[in-house]
Amino acid sequence: MYNYIGKLAVLHNAEYELAFAQALATRLSVPLYHSVDNKTPEDFFLCWRDGCLKLLDKDLLKKGGLMVDIDPRQGEQRSWPAPKEGALAEAIGRKTRTVIDATTGWAQDSLHIFRMGYDLKCIERSPVMLELLSDAFKRLQAVDWVTRLALPVPTLIPGNAIDVLAQLPDTPDCIYIDPMFPAKRKKSALPKKSMLILRDLLGDDMDREALFEAALQATAKKVVVKSPDYALPIGGKPAQSFKSKLLRYDVYIKN
Repeated sequence: MYNYIGKLAVLHNAEYELAFAQALATRLSVPLYHSVDNKTPEDFFLCWRDGCLKLLDKDLLKKGGLMVDIDPRQGEQRSWPAPKEGALAEAIGRKTRTVIDATTGWAQDSLHIFRMGYDLKCIERSPVMLELLSDAFKRLQAVDWVTRLALPVPTLIPGNAIDVLAQLPDTPDCIYIDPMFPAKRKKSALPKKSMLILRDLLGDDMDREALFEAALQATAKKVVVKSPDYALPIGGKPAQSFKSKLLRYDVYIKN
């Protein structure tokens, strides 16, 4: 399904173990380079840099790159368990114990859910995103409060969420989905080439209506859907909605 030839390569950083870079290139079936020049055909590179795995744009190789950030976002608690406060926590519920994030992506909501003390599993279908997430969860495992409290980090499940949800061995209390929605206003210009390639690398969103139906079938109690405040609910009228700035969390209860 995913063919990265000509789009993505692994770039070895001399400060890091070559064997890791070789294994990563093998898993993704992409080339391994030790340096990049104008003749290099790929536009994106995975590289260990600054203590983590990053996705780099060839035009911005010296500008840092993209990684899964394991630190709390501004305004989020660093303690564990963080208070179950705010619209997301209200939607998931205080009595909820087990949560599956069916659309993990860059995992910012996932990590917030984890820090609030929920038992969390994360589904991701993009092989590139899985590598970035796997690296992030390894870094999370080494964080002082995680090791001190002997906390299990979220379980990462590879695959298409619609298929994975249909085969769960245990039924979660809540399934959380954050599907892609179109922008409120159309931009006048097309996205830059690198953004188009990045979307191609990480994969388009699956059909959100089909994902919602799969989640409703698979949950024990509820499905929570995150959406921009302007979007129509994807599952009809929800049982509850909790709003934050520009966002809405719609709650659907399993009958």
